[in-house]
Amino acid sequence: MRIKSLELRAKIVVEGFQNGLNRSPQHGFSVEFTEYRQYSPGDDPRYLDWKLFARSDRHYIKLFEDETNLRCHLLVDLSKSMDYGSGDYTKADYARTLAATLSFFLSNQRDATGLLTFDEAVREYIPARFRPGHLRRLLVALEKRAAGRSTNLQHPLGEACERLSKRGMVVLISDLLAPLDDFADHLTFLRTRGHEVVVFQILDPAEVEFEFESPAMFEDVESGREIYIDPERVRESYVEKLTAHLDQIDNTCTRLGIPFRRVSTAEPLEHLLGEFLRQRMSSRVISTARGRGRSQ
Repeated sequence: MRIKSLELRAKIVVEGFQNGLNRSPQHGFSVEFTEYRQYSPGDDPRYLDWKLFARSDRHYIKLFEDETNLRCHLLVDLSKSMDYGSGDYTKADYARTLAATLSFFLSNQRDATGLLTFDEAVREYIPARFRPGHLRRLLVALEKRAAGRSTNLQHPLGEACERLSKRGMVVLISDLLAPLDDFADHLTFLRTRGHEVVVFQILDPAEVEFEFESPAMFEDVESGREIYIDPERVRESYVEKLTAHLDQIDNTCTRLGIPFRRVSTAEPLEHLLGEFLRQRMSSRVISTARGRGRSQ
């Protein structure tokens, strides 16, 4: 996070993650977007997945990234609340880096990636593409600061539902510190359109732990309102309300079957990326095997 260049920062995270994988690049590198099909006579037996055979008692051939493609849109919250940071960098810095890292990774996979940045409204929309110069365009857009102040999930998610007609993956990156009106409805709509939805909630440790000690003047970064607060007196009420808000997000994503990850800005990005992609690879293998089994 101390690296000034967003592009270089993302490149280092992705290369570090890839170097930790015991895979040969000559066989096609693919973690998240590997597909499987049933073995046919004449297929190269080197690509048989024996672990999948042990679970399903069927032979499957692994198809690598040059045989698959994905259309992914990143929805990134750049409202004023994301500008908060109790440490050396803000939630927005972390969200930008996460989005840039995923963009870099998907570009390496030759997958089409798009971007929608928002605060109380959509500020920039770049359709998903894979072509020379497209990654650079995404990174330039991520570097921009949003002009608005407040966070509004309803309008940006509603616009995403209208714009994203071709099925693919939708990754929402936000602190989600906003009213959750229609939040579940919009996520449901994206799912019914055939999109795979993933949600990352980015929070600063100070927002969760609220370990402030001395009375002080607190400023609402979105409204500019200043409030004198004694942390000892409001901590219990703050934690109770925050927990209720977070529980609502948890319950919504769980009910809809949407992969959800709450992320602290203190968490190393390479750990987050590795965990996320490995979990998705595992779930994709299992679901694909089940789908193939039912079709036979």
